[in-house]
Amino acid sequence: DNSTPVSTHAMDADALQKLIHLLQVTDDPLIQEQALITLSNSAAFSVNQDIIRNLDGLSVIGGMLSDCIPKVKEKALNALNNLSMNIKNQEEIQVYITQVCGSVESAPLNSDLQVAGLRLLTNMSVTSDYHHKMINSIPCFLHLLSEGTERTQIQVLKVLVNLSANPAMTRHLLRAQVPSLLLLFDTSINRDILLRALVFAANLKKNMKIEDSAGIQDQYSEDSVFFTLCRGSTPFAQKLASLLHHPDTEVKEQVVRILTQ
Repeated sequence: DNSTPVSTHAMDADALQKLIHLLQVTDDPLIQEQALITLSNSAAFSVNQDIIRNLDGLSVIGGMLSDCIPKVKEKALNALNNLSMNIKNQEEIQVYITQVCGSVESAPLNSDLQVAGLRLLTNMSVTSDYHHKMINSIPCFLHLLSEGTERTQIQVLKVLVNLSANPAMTRHLLRAQVPSLLLLFDTSINRDILLRALVFAANLKKNMKIEDSAGIQDQYSEDSVFFTLCRGSTPFAQKLASLLHHPDTEVKEQVVRILTQ
């Protein structure tokens, strides 16, 4: 039950401290869940984000990521997601990135737990400070892009778009295998997926030019992102030509961006 407790924003530091303490002393998963939901809702207000950090709440909530009960872990991820809107909080939350990536990889495909992990990684990848901690999960992200439902695809694309904006990640992304990537560039695909896939491709093409060098193609295999998007690929060029007739202006703008790189 996700019902928001009344006047969550009005919680004072004393009430927040009691909730954090409750998480430390109870083994009851239902109480843990409700405490995490209440903390998560209160963290929607920036003043509470600082209070929770100052009460050492981030490490207590982060500790719940080791919980074996998926619902508790999911609620902890949701709470950290709301708390990660704050740069100082991100500095503490970043120690959990590898663990969160592990949860995304091991969670059942398309589960709430997996999507909650991807949401937190989206916030934690808005700046490039922690991108290096996600490199090992790139193959997993691209697998989710191929196999996930639309909800999962949109969320994983948000992470991939953030990573692709960073030139230091270009080679890692281009090297990854994703045999069905071309399917995302179809006129019939959900617009939110299509647009993000185009931004991802445009970012990679732009950054490839920055670090373009002779013999670069030798590093990449046939199923790689590089071969699909960059190697003068005729199938991709045909997809882009069709998308120039797409009714959505933003979609057309990204296609032009790719074609003019």
